[in-house]
Amino acid sequence: MVLVQNVSKLYKLYPRPADRLREALPFIKRKYHTDFWALRDICLQVEKGQTLALVGPNGSGKSTLLQIVAGILQPTQGRVVTRGRIAALLELGAGFNPEFSGRENVFLNGEIMGLTRAEIERAMPSIEAFAEIGEFIGRPVKEYSSGMYVRLAFATAIHVDPEILIVDEALAVGDAVFANRCVRKFEELRERKITVLFVSHDLGLVKQLAHRAMLLLNGRMEAEGAPSDVINRYIGLVLEKQQATEERQQRFEASFRHGDGVSEILGVDLLNSAGDSVGAVSSGEPVTVRVHSRFHHAACDPMVGILIRNRIGMDVYGTNTRIEKKHLGSYQAGDEIQVDFHFECWLTPQSYTLTVATQNPDGSSHDWLDDVISFEVVDTRVAAGVVDLRAQVAWRALP
Repeated sequence: MVLVQNVSKLYKLYPRPADRLREALPFIKRKYHTDFWALRDICLQVEKGQTLALVGPNGSGKSTLLQIVAGILQPTQGRVVTRGRIAALLELGAGFNPEFSGRENVFLNGEIMGLTRAEIERAMPSIEAFAEIGEFIGRPVKEYSSGMYVRLAFATAIHVDPEILIVDEALAVGDAVFANRCVRKFEELRERKITVLFVSHDLGLVKQLAHRAMLLLNGRMEAEGAPSDVINRYIGLVLEKQQATEERQQRFEASFRHGDGVSEILGVDLLNSAGDSVGAVSSGEPVTVRVHSRFHHAACDPMVGILIRNRIGMDVYGTNTRIEKKHLGSYQAGDEIQVDFHFECWLTPQSYTLTVATQNPDGSSHDWLDDVISFEVVDTRVAAGVVDLRAQVAWRALP
């Protein structure tokens, strides 16, 4: 059981390190810091055997709350009551001594959790089998890749027989096979009535695993309840952020932009079938990606392209006007062009980004904008992977 009562967490932010010392001097009354409330008045109760998912944008306080529940941080106000052994898998690198071997770290973590050496010895074969890092179990963990590290950390956390398991988006660095194995383990923990608190940006996973969900926004609890309801509220907030379409067109926030400047992308929109700019779409919904650009120099047969990536940066779908056999002709400086890409968005529910580009015939870029738009795909049904192929199932009993 986990009980969080009116928990708040305050951080004092100083412009310079020396300001912390100045403020500590008894004869100086001036305040050099600014207050930052990472959490404000959080209340929640998770009963034994429940799985609670925390969702929300980056910086909303999810990790801070998990660290407080795990006992790593102390709240500025309020209190946390837990009953049962806690195993926490938080930020990568926390909890393991880099100089110790993987096996030594398993024993160290198990003993910290209160297990005897004999109990850890009995669990070790299962931990090694789940982690699948082979002979590296005897090597110092400083030699591990991030994937190997999280494999061993997760395997250790779930095999010390916790009564409360806390996981903070640690599975994002694992490969697909390991992630699928972890999902099955979560389902097993649910059946064993283990209390689980986890943070995930994979909304489909939240629907699949959680009994309840809580939405955090700017350190405050924005919504709490059934996962589908909370996710709908979250998607609603995403939609609200997409309302200032014209402002976004004038101030791109691409993660990376490059090109020779022959043309410039002035506007990018994701439109629904009604022609409205949106930040969330349903699986299978007809959408349009509209790219508006202006030429600063003469160009002959330019190309315009789009690329969709998922939340871990994997290319999901890309095309351009040449692939689609649309020749755009010739343009002079000052000419403008609008290109629409129409398609049905048969993607699985999760977060995606849109990259757009204008290019020369040889493929070099006029203007390339990485991840210029982020959007959510939502659906009432769960599907694995990134594409929902809507398989038709036929069956018959054999004699």
